[in-house]
Amino acid sequence: MIKIRDLSKRFGKLQVLAGMNLDVNEGETLVILGQSGIGKSVLLKHIIGLIKPDSGTIDIDEVRITDLKGPDLFKAVQNMGMLFQGGALFDSMNVEDNVAFYLRQHGDPNTGRKISKGEISDRVSHALELVGLQGTQKKMTSELSGGMRKRAALARLIVYRPKIVLYDEPTTGLDPIIAMQINELIVKTKEELKATSIVVTHDMFSALYVGDRLALIRDGKIAQIADPNTFITIDDPLIKFLYCTISQDPRKLKEKNHHG
Repeated sequence: MIKIRDLSKRFGKLQVLAGMNLDVNEGETLVILGQSGIGKSVLLKHIIGLIKPDSGTIDIDEVRITDLKGPDLFKAVQNMGMLFQGGALFDSMNVEDNVAFYLRQHGDPNTGRKISKGEISDRVSHALELVGLQGTQKKMTSELSGGMRKRAALARLIVYRPKIVLYDEPTTGLDPIIAMQINELIVKTKEELKATSIVVTHDMFSALYVGDRLALIRDGKIAQIADPNTFITIDDPLIKFLYCTISQDPRKLKEKNHHG
């Protein structure tokens, strides 16, 4: 699905990615953990084509996106969505216009066909309902709390049903209850879209709640990668430290929420 080989990127003297290798399987949620400022977000921006690497390659569904630019790159990544850390909503538009933006601009990403106003309105309502924001269509983004902004940004992704969803620190700066709602939505979005997801975070609770596999970045490379059960037993000081930051293991909670 996503194949990253020998990916390197430096900004000035700072080597952010240093020959990174990573495979992301179709339909999984891969969580990438690590401290702040070590290139997790930079990696996402490479995958969606916002940044070009100094060297190395990224293949998505056997298309080498690191070789593409302009319309070819856009075509290769139009089935991707990214939830930016701050939500990145347009302040001059209300919630409905924000969520409908992609569909109005580009139509259906799978077929390229234009979508009628009525259908856009239905899709926007459905997406807002999924994230628990029904009835907020006419609100301006300035009227939304931080958690609501994140959810509106998530609705903007869900509405065009991307096959790959990238989340940049989705729970950062949110209180625990709102963060938990976002975790729930990441799981729900994956089920709804059957999407392949990559979640970048330093929140171990979130990682264990949403992740099918967990990876740790260190020195610009993937240092560890495993399923959650194996990952938390790895003898690595940073993993031990991250696991100690949580008061309860969220996986039991997830089982209860999703099978109870």
